[in-house]
Amino acid sequence: MIAGIINDGRVTLDPVHRFPNGVVERDGHLRWNITALFEQVLVGLTALAVRYPDVESIGIDTWAVDYGLLDRQGRLLAEPISYRDNRTADAVHKVHARLPHAELFPINGLQFRPFNTLYQLFADGRSPHWKDVANVALLPDLLAYWLTGTLRTEHTNATTTGLIDVKTGRWSMRLIDRLGMRASLMPALEKPGSTRGTLLAPIAARLGLPTSTVVTTVGSHDTASAVVGVPASGPDFAYIASGTWSLVGVELAAPVLTSAALEHNFTNEGGVDGRTRFLRNVGGLWLLEESMRHWAEQGMSIELHQLLAEADALGDSGPQIDVDDVGFIEPGEMPARISAAVVAAGGAPPTTPAAITRCVLDSLAAAYARTVRQAGEVSGCQVDVIHIVGGGSQNELLCRLTATSTGLPVIAGPVEATAFGNVLVQARAIGAISGTLEDLRACVAASTELTRHEPR
Repeated sequence: MIAGIINDGRVTLDPVHRFPNGVVERDGHLRWNITALFEQVLVGLTALAVRYPDVESIGIDTWAVDYGLLDRQGRLLAEPISYRDNRTADAVHKVHARLPHAELFPINGLQFRPFNTLYQLFADGRSPHWKDVANVALLPDLLAYWLTGTLRTEHTNATTTGLIDVKTGRWSMRLIDRLGMRASLMPALEKPGSTRGTLLAPIAARLGLPTSTVVTTVGSHDTASAVVGVPASGPDFAYIASGTWSLVGVELAAPVLTSAALEHNFTNEGGVDGRTRFLRNVGGLWLLEESMRHWAEQGMSIELHQLLAEADALGDSGPQIDVDDVGFIEPGEMPARISAAVVAAGGAPPTTPAAITRCVLDSLAAAYARTVRQAGEVSGCQVDVIHIVGGGSQNELLCRLTATSTGLPVIAGPVEATAFGNVLVQARAIGAISGTLEDLRACVAASTELTRHEPR
């Protein structure tokens, strides 16, 4: 929960409430405890109301592709299953038997990922509770529904489902029909900058906020908000939203549906103001996060800054792995899986935490370089600078390795690019600021300190 204050064309961010999140194993699946997460949203909004009683607008973003299933009374049927669950393995084959990826791509413009929403929904459609489903609510829309009582689907996040026609921007009836789904399951689409609704009376009373408080629709896919928060000063930039996942790509005026885009597994996702986020979902710092969790469970007390310093001291790069390998998606035993991948590629396995960390970071930098180069070649965009935003922008070693691997300058920051993008879309919608997407980005640049890394 982050408060954004607009003053003289600049934004100040104030973190009000932070809370943990992770999957839980229940009923044989990895699930999100969305009920508990919503309770923390309410705790955070209560704290926000105490610190800032004149709240004008609330905007919500989360990760993409996951959803809750609602019955005809609007009740959640079960805690949402996480995209990291392996239930879609069989569904992928069955979907592609009806619609091969080569036929899907010209319609939805998406890269293949086994956790894309359409595969998850196809798997759900074979479950006993499917007959009770009235609506599919993507997670940020579910949270907004619980705040306002209004159910819609925000457009940028909808484009990650695989069920949007990339040319029309609407739900693809062709895909929905071919997959045996009902069109009525998908709530109406809404663009960022729209008013979703105002707070329900019981919610407002609990929070200490007036019922007139507006919930504004933002780029509810966190990467869509993060790309708004990229402090670029020109059009020829690539972005890397670096966190648990890495979203690497360029911003375009229109989708690219060529055979080269399909071959290189790029995706065309919706952006704010009708832009296209032409990108690829690359493995991220999840590999390091999971490794550190494993080491902590083994009783090893390792601080991240110490680990990065030791990894940096190793000098030249060592073995690399394919960070996009689907074998890294699920949690558990990450250091062993990384070592096994190195051995499978013919290398000597890294045996220390520092060596495993360096392997992850070298591999990420190489994947970033490859993806930026391909994005430029396939889209025709002449990239002259790379912006790394999100948590990975704090990782100086990763940023330096990326600059060297790409041969391009890397501008790191802001860490909270998603929050900047979220707040600025709200602010523009309620009239607290004005301008184009480029004007909003200039506001971000003026509101934060950035670090430039030159290639070595």
